[in-house]
Amino acid sequence: MRLRLSLKRQDQEVLTEDVFRRILCWERKRAERSSRCFLLMLVNVEKVLKPRLSEKVLTEILSAVSRCTRETDVCGWYLHETVLGVIFTELGKGSREALSRLTRAKVIEALQAKLSPEDLGKTHLSFYFFPTHWDKSSGHQLASAKLYPDLFEEDNETRAYRAVKRVMDVAGSIVALVLFSPLLAAIAVAVKLTSKGPILFKQKRIGQYGLPFNFLKFRSMKSGNDPGIHREYVKRFIEGAMEPAVPGGKKNVIYKIQEDPRITRVGRFIRKTSLDELPQFINVLKGDMSLVGPRPPIPYELESYQAWHRRRVLEVKPGITGLWQVNGRSKTTFDEMVRLDLRYARTWSPWLDIKIIWQTPGAVFSGEGAY
Repeated sequence: MRLRLSLKRQDQEVLTEDVFRRILCWERKRAERSSRCFLLMLVNVEKVLKPRLSEKVLTEILSAVSRCTRETDVCGWYLHETVLGVIFTELGKGSREALSRLTRAKVIEALQAKLSPEDLGKTHLSFYFFPTHWDKSSGHQLASAKLYPDLFEEDNETRAYRAVKRVMDVAGSIVALVLFSPLLAAIAVAVKLTSKGPILFKQKRIGQYGLPFNFLKFRSMKSGNDPGIHREYVKRFIEGAMEPAVPGGKKNVIYKIQEDPRITRVGRFIRKTSLDELPQFINVLKGDMSLVGPRPPIPYELESYQAWHRRRVLEVKPGITGLWQVNGRSKTTFDEMVRLDLRYARTWSPWLDIKIIWQTPGAVFSGEGAY
């Protein structure tokens, strides 16, 4: 149903679902860079329209909603003939709760003047702010499905790509675990005999959509070490406050601490050669990770992320290796690492995964950027 409304300011067309969602995606990316907040209001009119498909009722609803919007706001179908959407752009830095209450009150008042009490009771409003705030203690998703419909709603092509990638992950992880089983046993014995503590190091990491999972590595550090050293280092690195180091005569920022006092003798070797990462094939087999993708961050890393940095944990599943690992690893800046992760998400294909996997042994054996 396409409908033109005669509003006080001008005639305005309600955008179609495809166009509205495309603009929502643009506004989301704009807000990531500018850090300026916008509000998405969704008006569920399904229970009002479906019984009778009344153009008159729809006209009244659209007229009421339009009275609460500005010329710079965007109105359209979020879900055709079911959910109307309004993007309130360029909001200030005031309280989000106060703003949503004020907007809700204005819209309900406008709807009351246009609809019967019965129809008003069937109309449901919901509000979503962007950038979103993530509570690391909640265990909830980092991204709202309402703000990221392009990521959460699969089409046939996306579903096929994910199925192919999952088949590659399962087959690859099984082959790797069988092939490296003697090496896995040898490293496990070496870790156990040279330092006190468990063989495997389990750590909470953030997976796709911000969901946490237990990340596995061979333990390369002394038990009971203080994570504060790494927390402070990572915070300064993400914020661009690290001083340049000079590995190999070139000035590059190093992502990992080069002389970490917490690392054991065996740990230094297995970290340098990335052998400590081998247990992550179990994470891949379980579905927490992929063979190829961005490295999964520790929860406290997200506290220092800018809004656009978060996309690296939203658009694809985290992986054991990726573009970052085969392009200098720890010698890149954090922003460059994020750009590589986002480039991978945009250009993913089975052939790209195969190419990255093929290049990974060379990056590992060279030891360039590994600490």
